[in-house]
Amino acid sequence: MAPSGPRRDTRGIVDPDELLARVRFRRHEPAPELRPYLEHYWFIDWELSEPYASHVVPHPSVNVVFQRYEGDGQEIAFGEVAGIGLELFTKKLTGVGRVCGVQFRPGGFRPFAPAWPVSEWTGRRVPLDEVFTDADDASVEAVLAPEADHARVAALDAFLLARGPAPDPQAAQATALVDLVRTDRTIRRVSELARAEGLSSRSLQRLFSNCVGVGPKWVILRYRIHEALERAEAAGAQEPPDWAGLAAELGYSDQAHLVRDFTATVGVPPTAYARQVSDP
Repeated sequence: MAPSGPRRDTRGIVDPDELLARVRFRRHEPAPELRPYLEHYWFIDWELSEPYASHVVPHPSVNVVFQRYEGDGQEIAFGEVAGIGLELFTKKLTGVGRVCGVQFRPGGFRPFAPAWPVSEWTGRRVPLDEVFTDADDASVEAVLAPEADHARVAALDAFLLARGPAPDPQAAQATALVDLVRTDRTIRRVSELARAEGLSSRSLQRLFSNCVGVGPKWVILRYRIHEALERAEAAGAQEPPDWAGLAAELGYSDQAHLVRDFTATVGVPPTAYARQVSDP
């Protein structure tokens, strides 16, 4: 079942208060026909007097991104397909810019590009016309030109509806399984997820490679890190979270494993991150 509206959380954004203080960030719901496949549209506009680096721990989602940057008397506009990012994603923002993005639900991109396994795009950012061969500069301009959000939403709806989706039962199954991982904390291992769906671990791996773009173990780990990141942000200004308790809650064998994964993904240990976001 598709969500009833765009997410309101900032899960995955590193130091979201800092980001929201510097840019205009908002999410919008797509057309009803697209909601089973998309999380939401996301828009960012900025006009900065000094550079700012944003950081995001990526979701297990493909994004289609339309971008415009202005500075030094030049303007650059382009579109690209951003496969699932395996590492912390850092983007330096300067001058004046605009981004209009489409975040697909895990498994939701495959019906729009059924000729390739979604793993084809993992860790890659490729030009829009490499995936949608009929996309051109006019397609990009149609999305980026409007000032009003509702007009950008309409342009994104038109772009996607003209290019699919082609219903895919396997992709829908993969979406449902990722939703299960996201919402059911008792699913902590690939074998548990496979049993829940009545699949072998090998079949589950193949399904995720084809339709999600990463393996089920990666998805489980990524949602653990998102949860830990959110807990650190919520507790930062009050008192440190119970890291040992959170590690057990998220299925880690001990606190050290949580700290290791958090540090490897975010770049700093969780205690340091909680302290960082609590500083004025």
